[in-house]
Amino acid sequence: MIMDLLDNRRVNVLIGGVPCQGFSLNNRKRYKNDERNFLYKEFLRFAQDLKPDAILLENVLGMQSTGNFVRNIERGLSRAGQMKVKSQLLFAPDYGVPQARSRLVFVGVRGKKKFDFSRIQKTNGPSTRHPYNTVRDALADLPRLASNGEATAYDKAATTVYQRIMRWRVASDALTNHKAPNHPADVISMIRDTPPGQPMYEKYKQRIRLAWDMQSPTQVSGGIRPQFQFGHPEDNRGLTIRERCRIQSFPDSFYVTGGIVQGRVQTGNAVPPLLAKAVALAIREYLDTED
Repeated sequence: MIMDLLDNRRVNVLIGGVPCQGFSLNNRKRYKNDERNFLYKEFLRFAQDLKPDAILLENVLGMQSTGNFVRNIERGLSRAGQMKVKSQLLFAPDYGVPQARSRLVFVGVRGKKKFDFSRIQKTNGPSTRHPYNTVRDALADLPRLASNGEATAYDKAATTVYQRIMRWRVASDALTNHKAPNHPADVISMIRDTPPGQPMYEKYKQRIRLAWDMQSPTQVSGGIRPQFQFGHPEDNRGLTIRERCRIQSFPDSFYVTGGIVQGRVQTGNAVPPLLAKAVALAIREYLDTED
């Protein structure tokens, strides 16, 4: 039993993310019977055994258009955890993330009241006092690089609130994961000839050169292929892992291991921390008011 492993300690919140590859709209081979799509049943098993006060499950918006998974997960979790479960699509820029990324979030609670998604406080956008963060807000303070170049220290001060948040817990001027991909000459020329905000490849419209005053499109992992998804707004190269972390809202104190290709996989598959923080704070507030 799972409870034996936890030595009978109570679990307040159970958080998980089931594989998204079978649901992702970026997966041209996606289909509803992909065996990975049914791993949510393992999460149901944990919810049934642990009976937490609240659960949080995350996936991509493509789940909404794939079979009856959303309804089945809501019903399955409601029964397994003996709780009220709802889901809603959340837009990451509303919570400070400089990336037009949407995520489907399931929240279940055991209290008397249903969880109200309006508890999740937006920090940016039309309904707030702060505009959406842009690529400029996210990346403009990082050192400029050429192809295969690397910087291990900042060379300018942070100028935006977002940049200061990203650099807050860095103990010194040390900068990690800021190494550019090593491109052949024809790729460098292709990026140089692509206007910011436009596709770099004729057949792959989602692979664009970023522009300073836009939100990044949804960042994906790219699997294990050597291609890069986004070009830098000014430098003739793809993004560094540090720049990908910034677009996801991972702070500069967070170090990604495994090299550039695996770094793309890890950053593309991740949940933006600022989005996760907003949901977590709302769940904590709910649990505090239910005590």
